Amino acid sequence: MRAVAVFPAQRQVRLVEHPEPAVVSPTEVKLRMLEVGVCGTDREIVTFQYGTPPAGAEYLVIGHESLGEAVEVGASVTRVRPGDLVVPMVRRPCPDPTCAPCRAGRQDFCASGAFTERGISGAHGFMTEFVVDDEKYMNAVPAALRGVAVLTEPLTIAEKAVAEVWKVQQRLPWTRPARAGQPHSRGQHAVVLGAGPVGLLGALLLVNAGFETTVYSRASGPHDKAGLARSFGAKYVAAESVTTRQLAEQVGNIDLVYEATGASRVAFEMLAALGTNGVFVFTGVPGRKGPVEVDTDLIMRNLVLENQIVFGTVNANRDAYEAAIRHLGTFAARWPQALHRLITSRSPLGDAPGLLTSEPTGIKNVITIS
Repeated sequence: MRAVAVFPAQRQVRLVEHPEPAVVSPTEVKLRMLEVGVCGTDREIVTFQYGTPPAGAEYLVIGHESLGEAVEVGASVTRVRPGDLVVPMVRRPCPDPTCAPCRAGRQDFCASGAFTERGISGAHGFMTEFVVDDEKYMNAVPAALRGVAVLTEPLTIAEKAVAEVWKVQQRLPWTRPARAGQPHSRGQHAVVLGAGPVGLLGALLLVNAGFETTVYSRASGPHDKAGLARSFGAKYVAAESVTTRQLAEQVGNIDLVYEATGASRVAFEMLAALGTNGVFVFTGVPGRKGPVEVDTDLIMRNLVLENQIVFGTVNANRDAYEAAIRHLGTFAARWPQALHRLITSRSPLGDAPGLLTSEPTGIKNVITIS
């Protein structure tokens, strides 16, 4: 079968003939892959910044944002049936018997670092025609979401982050999610750094949760990201014309910053503007660049005197996948045009190597496989 693979030793990305997998366990499911999203991680892998083939393999089949259709299931499978649309999870637990998170099914918090991630590290990904995996890593998707379900995995980043934010903010009894009949969460002003797919999906989730949400991003590019943000109730502020300090003056007390750029300079500038009792969530991973000058005294002073919290989040568990699928349904009902506008192009599998190695265009590019 066809697959898109990266060869780190040869520094090549190309279409290959890859062995078609078979169901060999009663709990396995075979998927015919339908779509795979292209993200910044994929582009970093094809520029050989990281990406590790499975043991003994010379190449890594890439792709981790995916949607498939179940075509065969093992005798003990109960979560999915043939014909179901399925989004598989990315990370697999490490083998370390002392790793409490992995043994508890929370490999997103793996303590050993010996996990594998399909399409990223140690396991082949989903940019191929067929995939087999255990049903415990499968998430069924309603057929009505066929056109947007490939956005599930990037939305899980925000789902996990916001779930953790609410757990943290339970310490503040006056802070709570929005309820029926309330226009906004109590006292919640959120800033999203970045207007890529992870940032815009995060903004959708925050608006839906009742946050007064501002997207702060570069305005360059042919796509009307400002109009897109406004179409689902967020504000948009261009970084070229407004500094982070000025943004804080416009927004008021910033209760939450959801960082989705991987740009450390603007992130730490924004951290210095975080409000009293605020939470700052890092989701981006900076590329290998030179050091950035940071006013550490100011940041440390604010963290202490303003009761601030900073945390990072990576990957997601099943709860986040299930929440993402539910919320995609909510977004499709509330803002159908905005949701579909996040996917700006669909290209066939044969075009994937060129798409991956060229300058990114649009918001979310998707590879269509079947």
